[in-house]
Amino acid sequence: MGLSLPHILLLAVVAVLLLGGGRFSAMMGDVAKGVKNFKKGMAEEDEPARPAPRLQSQAPLEPNADPHLQPMQDDRPRH
Repeated sequence: MGLSLPHILLLAVVAVLLLGGGRFSAMMGDVAKGVKNFKKGMAEEDEPARPAPRLQSQAPLEPNADPHLQPMQDDRPRH
């Protein structure tokens, strides 16, 4: 037993009565926005990824800028 057109229409009428017309249309608008954003995101994935120009212009970091830098002495009491 599948859902026929009269069943679907009856469920839609009950949903509108329970949720109210404005709330139902607002939810459908949110669904439409979500689908639109999803499609936009899928279209953006097809474009080749380009690194940010700011990251390319930075000089590489040196691991230790001060060659005389030593680790801090441990001053915790020993057990």
